[in-house]
Amino acid sequence: MSTVRVGLRCDADPQRGVGHLVRCLALGEELLARGATVEVFGTVTVGWAAGHLAARGIPLRPGPDTPDGLVSAARRHDLDVLVLDSYDLDPAGAHALRRAGVLTLAVVDGDTRGQDADLFLDQNFGADMVTSGRLLAGSAYALLRDSVLAARPATPRPARQVDRPSVLAFFGGTDAAAAAPVLAELLLATGRPMTLTVVVGRPEVSGRLTALTTGPGQSLRPVPPTGALPEMIAAADLVVSAAGTSTWELCCLGAPSALVCVVDNQRESYRRVAAAGLAAGLGELPDLRTDDTTRTAALRTLDELLTSGVRRAALSARAHAAVDGRGRGRVVDAMLDALDHQWIAQVP
Repeated sequence: MSTVRVGLRCDADPQRGVGHLVRCLALGEELLARGATVEVFGTVTVGWAAGHLAARGIPLRPGPDTPDGLVSAARRHDLDVLVLDSYDLDPAGAHALRRAGVLTLAVVDGDTRGQDADLFLDQNFGADMVTSGRLLAGSAYALLRDSVLAARPATPRPARQVDRPSVLAFFGGTDAAAAAPVLAELLLATGRPMTLTVVVGRPEVSGRLTALTTGPGQSLRPVPPTGALPEMIAAADLVVSAAGTSTWELCCLGAPSALVCVVDNQRESYRRVAAAGLAAGLGELPDLRTDDTTRTAALRTLDELLTSGVRRAALSARAHAAVDGRGRGRVVDAMLDALDHQWIAQVP
């Protein structure tokens, strides 16, 4: 394993968020644990995300965007495998890498974007798309970081009635859609006592949060992004979050959760997760801003979750069972199996 060299092509910035980097980081941790050499190729302008790479000794290289640039980087760094996790890269890059003899794993969310990769990974619950390559599909392949796996409880949450539940709200590494003020306002509007902690991804969101009015028995505490998020999730009675890559972290931790569909590419996964009862669905963010019917339904759901320990425990049990935390190991096993069996043929 020590001779395998793997590149991870992903980006993290305020516009694209940090989800791509977070799941690539989880894959990188598994590879490092098995003795591989790992490098990240991309643009990372979110300070705490870059800090995670540095802490693990993973070099950050410039991220090529063109097929020729990807091939040149793979050759220059003598890569055996290049993982592509981006909605913005030229889809022809995967084919060019295969022609150059580099095993290519494309991490996707439903849409392959026409890529021709050796392996495809769609970690979303119920993923069933058909591709020309080998598909690793579903939450059994969820990529989770060391810090999440360390915080995973052995069993789901028991039913526990609390007078003043602790609530954690976060919406991705940067909260690019400014969901935090909308959901914090809804939580407080239930009128239920709670200690509400909101992770503030961007400074401009903080002012909107501090302008909210708390009611009797309610407190609101904004905090900056933190590496202690898994521990905070594990300690919260209820978590409210976006239906992005953090969904699988919430499930692995058995967190009773309510999810919001923040962007279009979360919609299908959001619907599947809510339909399976792994988390409660609150609706889509634009509707929560403007549609009274959606807001009323979300308020009713939040009120039930805040007051019913039985409902929270039921969500915890289903979520905990759906994601066992061994997904990244399965992905690396498949990657190494592909290399061992020389599945990389000469591609025309």
